[in-house]
Amino acid sequence: MKTRAFWTIAPGVGELRDEALPAPLPDETRIHALASGISRGTEATIFAGHVPSSQFDTMRAPLMAGDFPFPVKYGYALVGRTDVGTRVFVLHPHQAVCNAPAAMCIPLPAALPTHRAVLAANMETALNIAWDAAPLAGERMMVVGAGVVGLLTAWLLARTPGADVAVIDIDPARRSLAEAFGCRFAPPDAAPADRELVVHTSSTEAGLRTALAAAAFEARIIEASWFGDRAPALPLGEAFHARRLRLIASQVGAVSPAMRGRRSHGERLAMALDLLADPVFDRLLDTVVPFADLPRRMPGLLAGGLCHIVTYEE
Repeated sequence: MKTRAFWTIAPGVGELRDEALPAPLPDETRIHALASGISRGTEATIFAGHVPSSQFDTMRAPLMAGDFPFPVKYGYALVGRTDVGTRVFVLHPHQAVCNAPAAMCIPLPAALPTHRAVLAANMETALNIAWDAAPLAGERMMVVGAGVVGLLTAWLLARTPGADVAVIDIDPARRSLAEAFGCRFAPPDAAPADRELVVHTSSTEAGLRTALAAAAFEARIIEASWFGDRAPALPLGEAFHARRLRLIASQVGAVSPAMRGRRSHGERLAMALDLLADPVFDRLLDTVVPFADLPRRMPGLLAGGLCHIVTYEE
């Protein structure tokens, strides 16, 4: 049969391509897409052609096609229905109908709305950040960057007993979101000091400087954003050494050592889907775009907002 998929073919340019879809192999499942989520951080970097050549292999998604920099079929947040009617989440690019290894097709909880389920990959990332952060009861915490991953991480950290979690962002409109997620909000120029745990998710040099400036003595700073081929300048010659700060990278491609080997990838995604039961996460869902309009709309979608949703005709 034929299907259509979204490909990035040049910096800032995408198109829908017709593809032949073979019959599923014995260990594969056919999926008819219902919705997919646009991961603004990673997909924006790839769409703009900012993946450094040294990371071409590392940045490959499990079911992507093509090669970096272009053309490439990329994405990892698709919810669809199998031939037997089961709704599943799978790490697949934006595509109308696809085949995927059955082991990668994670059934959705019955009550979980389809659109909210596209947040599963982002929630898995936030879960891994929380594992890397190892929050302690009563710690003063801060998340710099109130995007989807930052807010999901803040929600997880706020469940730590006695935690004081502040969310920092340049957009004052994110205040209501932070508060709905059980955190307080501040702009960068009013960020609280002496934070014992800081998570940075803004992918900006200014955000990382804010994280470093707010860190308490011997604090942990979890760097969870990715700069691609950009090289941020950091003030590591100021109080960085005197305060004995720890700058720790977190990336979901390699699970935190504390949990590595203890949960399979399928188990982690199933956990992420279960964590999305709270309707508060619907506030992270942004513009809904028909799949047919994606090439025209993608540049604007990647320029701002939260989790944009691509919808497909059944």
